[in-house]
Amino acid sequence: MRRILILFPVFTILVGNCASPNKDPYRFEGEKHLRNLRKLTHGGENAEAYFSFDETKLIFQATRGGLGCDQIFVMNTDGSNVRMVSTGKGRTTCAYFLPGDTTFIYASTHLADENCPEPPDYSRGYVWKLYDTYDIFLARLSDGKILKRLTDTPGYDAEATVSPTGDKIVFTSMRDGDPEIYVMDLDGSNQRRLTYEKGYDGGPFFSWDGKKIVFRASRPTTPEGLEDYEALVKEGLVRPTVLEIYVMDADGSNIRQVTHFGKASFAPLFHPDGKRIIFSSNVYSKDPRNFDLYIINIDGTGLERITYFEGFDGFPMFTRDGKHLVFASNRFNSQENETNIFIADWID
Repeated sequence: MRRILILFPVFTILVGNCASPNKDPYRFEGEKHLRNLRKLTHGGENAEAYFSFDETKLIFQATRGGLGCDQIFVMNTDGSNVRMVSTGKGRTTCAYFLPGDTTFIYASTHLADENCPEPPDYSRGYVWKLYDTYDIFLARLSDGKILKRLTDTPGYDAEATVSPTGDKIVFTSMRDGDPEIYVMDLDGSNQRRLTYEKGYDGGPFFSWDGKKIVFRASRPTTPEGLEDYEALVKEGLVRPTVLEIYVMDADGSNIRQVTHFGKASFAPLFHPDGKRIIFSSNVYSKDPRNFDLYIINIDGTGLERITYFEGFDGFPMFTRDGKHLVFASNRFNSQENETNIFIADWID
């Protein structure tokens, strides 16, 4: 991922070798759950596209048009009427609509510095930077005006998403010295910590009924792993090479591990049936940069591969009725280092 969500280094294939017939030119052989696959963006690094509550718009983050780092954009679900809705200052990440679709939340570093923050130092391997200048803001969709700062604690606050029931925000914070998951009301009140185990917990999403939360976690299990983790986290860094998918109740209870791959699995989201989770992983890839979408039962059984592009597919989100899927991909790029947003009909 770039940003945090920092994408893993982009692995680009300009022309696919196993694409489906021209009637569905962006789909690859084996992608039986996808039909009528459409490319919504055309250039730049675009990712983490999430539907509005009425499902007529998508909000996403992108580096495009001369921007030095990610800003927040909105577009119609057919890819039209793209416009930037963040301030254009600092680095932003993880935008999400609030009920009514007139306001949205996102994380930004602009209060600390109007310029893009320095990228992470990769001298210690591939790491994500949890910028301590990120805070979560509420903004108006019509003109991008910031209405309220929702977090103001020292340290990283980001990765916020909103419950489909429209009553809570879940997010990741470093305020207590370790990346943990927190929940708050829509106005930023009643902020409460949900996870307590040593290790990175992040990327949380509510189930469609608001009763559960799915998230990714990197939890060191060896003395060497713990030492590496603690040294990095003191510098606001995490190593995402081993991430597993977890589920818990919305109050933080009943945490259980869904995947046990020992690989990098992230961007989990519940299927609308509440019984399955879609996510991105390099679980069966020889190249660690090759991520595909998979779906799995919440008890860890029934793993099924969804995409078959030899590159990056990630950040999936279903419509509420389960009939459509949006995701980000490097497939069929016009040039290197592009990530575009795609939407498809979902065939179950």
